[in-house]
Amino acid sequence: MRSAETVTFAGAGIDRAAWLRTRPEALASRAGEPAARILPVWRGLPLLGPDGAGWLVRGDPALAAASEPEVFLGLDADGAARFAVDLSAWEPPDGAEPARGAFLDPTEFRHPDLDGSYRFAELRTVMASLPRADAEFMVTAKSVLGWHRSHRFCSTCGAPSVARHAGWQRVCPSCGAQHFPRTDPVVIMLVTRGNRLLLGRSPGWPEGMYSCLAGFMEPGETLEAAVRREVAEETGVRVGAVRYLASQPWPYPASLMIGCEGVAESEEITPDPTEIEDALWVTREEMAEVLAGLHQRIRRPRSGAIAGFLMTNWVADRLD
Repeated sequence: MRSAETVTFAGAGIDRAAWLRTRPEALASRAGEPAARILPVWRGLPLLGPDGAGWLVRGDPALAAASEPEVFLGLDADGAARFAVDLSAWEPPDGAEPARGAFLDPTEFRHPDLDGSYRFAELRTVMASLPRADAEFMVTAKSVLGWHRSHRFCSTCGAPSVARHAGWQRVCPSCGAQHFPRTDPVVIMLVTRGNRLLLGRSPGWPEGMYSCLAGFMEPGETLEAAVRREVAEETGVRVGAVRYLASQPWPYPASLMIGCEGVAESEEITPDPTEIEDALWVTREEMAEVLAGLHQRIRRPRSGAIAGFLMTNWVADRLD
């Protein structure tokens, strides 16, 4: 396995066992096995347990509020089935809600039918410390269940759609249209010019936070074209050669971050104020200070995100 595949949310090699999605009897048999487990997700927050994902056994009282069909995630290393279920219908006794629009919400929510070591929490707060397989199952669960919540109606005729194929398809009973979970491709760029790296910060980010430039790909666009367009739009810097480095599933709500290196052919920065609050060139030596938490202006990148992964490997000169 390439080192690029060791980024958070990837590299576990879980068996998605897609053949079971269209075999309901075989899947039901797997679901009834004692080793089968279910991961609840409440309003976008997965359940965390004492050592990783908050897997529950079938019939656990905490699952009583589940109102949607389960999604089959795959099989673990021992061949046990793993499922996810949307528990958003559960109402906390105090009426608390996850924060909307916050950069990172540290709030945790506990279910009265589970002991205190279980809590619903923002995945980004723990993503770097999760067991690799749990992280991959959790990012899949959050993304697919989020898609179901936002795509309950047929985009062709507007009628309510229903889940099929163990949660990996929605079908419209009215017009017969089939819909599948979407993934939005995003390019994230390690833009270099000699010994320097281009960083930017978006409005609303925490003070001192800078990162690699990134942006959604557009229809009909290649990775290389998207990298060049986004960098030019956000900073005015022209990029020449582009190469792929690594990718990371990113469930906010359901993106695939595609890490690329772009070689800058110009260095003058003209930030687009609607997207970039500031941008600057940082030397490899300065970036080493950033990663060590010693830089006077730029804070250390978040652990677990692909931007930090790319920057760390660039400083160590081990991108492959």
